[in-house]
Amino acid sequence: MGNWVVIAEYYYGDEYRTEFICRGQETKDQALKALRAALHTYVPRKNIIEKRRHVYRFADQESYLVVIKGKMTEWECTLRIAELVSDSTDPAVAKRAQLDDGAAEVADGPQDRIPPGC
Repeated sequence: MGNWVVIAEYYYGDEYRTEFICRGQETKDQALKALRAALHTYVPRKNIIEKRRHVYRFADQESYLVVIKGKMTEWECTLRIAELVSDSTDPAVAKRAQLDDGAAEVADGPQDRIPPGC
């Protein structure tokens, strides 16, 4: 079972932010469909009155740059998909992600982890 999300990444003020747009997609294809639907409907949490929207596709076709021109400002964000590694449908990725005995090395790949004492 996969666990895919659609996220928006952007700078707001002087902070880098990540916002979850859509969670719980079971397959990469479902996440890509949700991503493509969000390209023309997603608006940032800050108040912006949209006058024009440009969507740029990155070469990987799994992430896009959205530029929204408002009345007074221009706003940019990257929309992309991501998979929770512990729920990956790739057994090798999921197995490495669930190692919790400290035997896994950083070079083994990404891992979900609960810090000791929590």
